[in-house]
Amino acid sequence: MSEGYIPADRQARIQKMIQEKGIVKVGELSKLFGVTELTIRRDLDVLEAQGILDRTHGGAILRHRVRIEPLYSEKDQIHREEKELIGRAAAKFVEEGDTLLINTGSTITHVLQNLSGTQLRVITSNAGAVVQVKDPNIELILTGGVFRRQSNSLIGGFAQSILQQVCGSKAIIGIDGVSLQFGLTTPIYQEAEIGRTMIERTQGPVIVVADHSKMGVVSNFVTAPISSVSMLITDSKIEPDFVKELQDRDIEVVIAEELLATDTEKQTQP
Repeated sequence: MSEGYIPADRQARIQKMIQEKGIVKVGELSKLFGVTELTIRRDLDVLEAQGILDRTHGGAILRHRVRIEPLYSEKDQIHREEKELIGRAAAKFVEEGDTLLINTGSTITHVLQNLSGTQLRVITSNAGAVVQVKDPNIELILTGGVFRRQSNSLIGGFAQSILQQVCGSKAIIGIDGVSLQFGLTTPIYQEAEIGRTMIERTQGPVIVVADHSKMGVVSNFVTAPISSVSMLITDSKIEPDFVKELQDRDIEVVIAEELLATDTEKQTQP
């Protein structure tokens, strides 16, 4: 394709491309439109400011928005296999003596189901934890509060007041959106508050569990900036460029399938 596009036309074409493909590369766009990479970066900056995409190392990804919150039962069936793997992987980072602050969500369900160990305390806003935590040796504390049936969560001032009185060794946070620019987001303000308080009341690492479909998603309310995340546990379908951007921000990215495969290999060795 030769030069000749005015910026607005070129940006419209780039927008159409990223909506179709989900990701674009600066080098490829530069060759396609016959302009410098600096010009393409400026185009991407304009589209990012318009809320269309998020910049990544060497390109950009489509910014998705969560507009309607699905039912908890519906969310649990979406990418269920990936969530199960993430839950198993997350449990491997829990140590004896930990006090875990854990919020709610369909991925969190699989984390809770895989927890085990003595001298382990779990403080959670997930109302379903009473049946999801299977190990009788775990001390389980529910925050209490207003029960929100849509997400199976406990919210409100009572839950907040309980969290203000505890200090966790680790936080494990489920989230609806992970954005490089807007951080961790969720469609419900009260749940954003709970997640934010858990992060603030954690002395150790903040572990976010989210499948690949949450990457680049921006929902209505900010739980915390991306800089608050110590580790992201996700699945192998995450875009490599997004992984690189997170790592550049000193966030450890754990691919559940790779971690579990390594553990299996170690167990089978003589």
